[in-house]
Amino acid sequence: MNDRVSKSSAMTESSAVEIEIATRRLTAALDALESAVERRRDADRDENELATRIQALGADRSRLADELDGALVKARKLERANREISDRLDSAIVTIRSVLDTGEDG
Repeated sequence: MNDRVSKSSAMTESSAVEIEIATRRLTAALDALESAVERRRDADRDENELATRIQALGADRSRLADELDGALVKARKLERANREISDRLDSAIVTIRSVLDTGEDG
């Protein structure tokens, strides 16, 4: 009977050690899972921030494209006005020279 108690006690100790090992492995696995979940949350947060920045850049690009189009239209108008003024000045210079030349002949 003493042998039986000793075997039973050894099995209980062995089971306790196995349970302790299993508990440690489970705890380590849960810690690893928690770390993986946290890394995934961080990655998702970074991805969302990146998507927000890309969306803001797209909006900025659209706004800048509109401003550029407006500036190009304004530049073309200024170029036309500049050519028109230049043509008028050339015409006025020719007229003034003509009047001066006529005055010198007379």
